[in-house]
Amino acid sequence: MPDDQDARRKYAGHSRDYDRTETDIVAPMRRAAITKLALKPGQTVLDIGCGTGLSFPLLEEAVGPKGLIVGIDQSPEMLSLARGRVAERGWSNVTLIEAPAAEAQIPIHADAALFHFTHDIMRTPRALENVVKHVKPGGRVVAIGIQWAPWWRLRANLRTWRLARAYTTTFEGLGAPWSHLEVLVSDLRAEPLADGSIYLASGTKKP
Repeated sequence: MPDDQDARRKYAGHSRDYDRTETDIVAPMRRAAITKLALKPGQTVLDIGCGTGLSFPLLEEAVGPKGLIVGIDQSPEMLSLARGRVAERGWSNVTLIEAPAAEAQIPIHADAALFHFTHDIMRTPRALENVVKHVKPGGRVVAIGIQWAPWWRLRANLRTWRLARAYTTTFEGLGAPWSHLEVLVSDLRAEPLADGSIYLASGTKKP
């Protein structure tokens, strides 16, 4: 099972250099995930495990100044950097909540929810239930993250192992990280990216 204390320790150590993970490979995948949210101006979106707020510019572009972004993360170090990003851009429509996703007091019902490279959260059913119950019926839910590639893709699986070791607290569920989410989301479809070491799953909240 995921370990919240270990996760906070890991992300405290990664916070200062975390933005360097936004490489030329990762950035297009982030955009692809956010595109699948099908956001419209004025809508509300939950960014679960938002980290330093790397998804905020694209989410802001999609919902516009009349929309709302709610970022949730349990790492105070990561959220401190997210607050700095929000202040630097002058966004007044971003709300940040410091809490584990399973315990977060979410103040609204959103039109969509994003899980971007949040394996521990994806393997915590209580967290998924708490988030999805705050998504409106028919709202889009999108998750992207690491997974085991087919066994013969040794280099891809070595990359997954390294990322899991650095950023997650459990290897459980890497064969199908979305399996708990598909119980809560209709028509969930997962597609492989990056030689099969990344998945992109999307669906709609059940009525």
